[in-house]
Amino acid sequence: MAIIHLIRTSKDNKAVRGTATIPMGKDSILCATLENADFIVPEGTYQLVNTMSPRFKKILPLLVNVPGRSGIRVHTGTKPEHSKGCVLVTAFGRDQIIDFINQNNKKNEKTFICISSDGLRSS
Repeated sequence: MAIIHLIRTSKDNKAVRGTATIPMGKDSILCATLENADFIVPEGTYQLVNTMSPRFKKILPLLVNVPGRSGIRVHTGTKPEHSKGCVLVTAFGRDQIIDFINQNNKKNEKTFICISSDGLRSS
């Protein structure tokens, strides 16, 4: 099962910014994160499983055992309003986020489709 480490770097009245690290054997994926300040996932380490998202109608990573919460996904988005509790990501490092995540969704989807319960798989 994959894991994700969430760290916060800044917060204002609308957004919480940070990083997510997903270890993959000797390597890891570093992602910039963006969350809605009204629905913050506590900083920490969580298990990730790929399951079908009823809302997005595709397989997306799901955080497991978030205290007091369920159904928290990792997906792309460009503004804190795009999240009602999920973690928005970009696959290209923490310096990419200022007010928006400006990345191509297909690149982000490919990164996370590669995360499976038994580690990294090719896509």
